[in-house]
Amino acid sequence: MSKPIIFYDIPSKLPGNAWSPNTWKTRYALNIKGVPYTTVWVEYPDIEALAIKIGALPTDSKGDGSPLYTLPIIQDPNTGKVISDSFVIAEYLDVTYTGKNTLFPSGTKPLIEAYEAALLSAIGPFGLMQRGQSCGVLNPSSEKYFRETRESKYGMKIEEFSPAGAKRDADLAKGKEGLSTVHRWLSKNGGGKYILGNTVSYADGITGGWINWIRIIQGPDSAVWKSLASHNGGFWGKYLSDLDTYASVQ
Repeated sequence: MSKPIIFYDIPSKLPGNAWSPNTWKTRYALNIKGVPYTTVWVEYPDIEALAIKIGALPTDSKGDGSPLYTLPIIQDPNTGKVISDSFVIAEYLDVTYTGKNTLFPSGTKPLIEAYEAALLSAIGPFGLMQRGQSCGVLNPSSEKYFRETRESKYGMKIEEFSPAGAKRDADLAKGKEGLSTVHRWLSKNGGGKYILGNTVSYADGITGGWINWIRIIQGPDSAVWKSLASHNGGFWGKYLSDLDTYASVQ
């Protein structure tokens, strides 16, 4: 019997811990594949030391050119492999664990990669609002790291990212326009409940990761989430509800 994969994720003060859109992409992928795994929670300031210790590759570069290490990372005791970057992890899971649901149905990998970039562009207006409010759900050491790095990147205080009022209302309106664009794309797939129709795939891990981030950070009973869940005739609320089959936190 296979040993559980070790999945490194970022904790929070919220019930269930999981919140990050990027690590949610991998959590969805693991659950869709049905591969046993266990979660190890790592605070932001500890990610680099962990990655170097277990031999994970950096996923980007910092402003000074030094390597940037991020989560998600998986460590597979069955193969000895350590994989970073959510898309690369999904590719690895599909190749290594056959006989399960397929994350990339034949011929779809370049389309799913292009879809991810298009999705991020469409829902980009939610970004600052979500980042600003995500800071407050983190544990102290991660909150300090998140605040310092994001404020440096965007050149403003977290509280200025998307303050309540006209700025946030505008961000929400633009974000909903982006969701409408995505909904228009998906309406051409024949009305299936997943991104590729009636076949669950890594495209759902990507979409679920970002949409679930909004539901988690805003709160499932919040006016913001209720507005988005009912948008496009209730499509987004139903979509995420259908995907909850693959949203367990192990």
